[in-house]
Amino acid sequence: MNLTIALTGASGAVFCRELLCALEADARVARVHFVASENALRVLAEEMGLSGRTDLVEKLLGTAPVKTVQYSDANIGAAIASGSRPSNGMIVLPCSMGTLAAIANGLANTLISRAADVTLKERRPLLLCVRETPFNRIHLRNMILAAEAGAVIFPVIPAFYNKPIDSSEMARQFVCRVLAHIGLPQPGAYVWKAEE
Repeated sequence: MNLTIALTGASGAVFCRELLCALEADARVARVHFVASENALRVLAEEMGLSGRTDLVEKLLGTAPVKTVQYSDANIGAAIASGSRPSNGMIVLPCSMGTLAAIANGLANTLISRAADVTLKERRPLLLCVRETPFNRIHLRNMILAAEAGAVIFPVIPAFYNKPIDSSEMARQFVCRVLAHIGLPQPGAYVWKAEE
């Protein structure tokens, strides 16, 4: 698989870190195109103590990436901005309300919003893992617009029935749900078993 991953300025950078780690380890994934918005850089600094744009993927993974390539959000001419570039979909995790608004309204003025626009027009999977609470009417309308255009609204709502021991485990299990949704079920994913 060939996937695009975007990290935007909503709280929850740990979710994106777990997603990148899972994709780097998954033999079914050949290439990961990663873009972090300007606002995401501030969130990374505050939540994870990571600063700067250089070697951001390596900082998130804790090792040099093998299949993940990083792009600047200002690089509107990157390969992932074109529908002719083969792709199996895009995940925005976490997806800020500003990014949601840009995607829902077709602004395509950054690499993230352009890549999402291309994903929608080519009818490829687009998962928007929105992260905000509470939602106002603008947020809800934008979610409806994006869903009507073909996106999947996949709110960052971690589960607790698997009794996670920390925020990393919570994030890991959420990422397992996201990846299963696009056809990449993960080993170690918690599966609910009802009482027989």
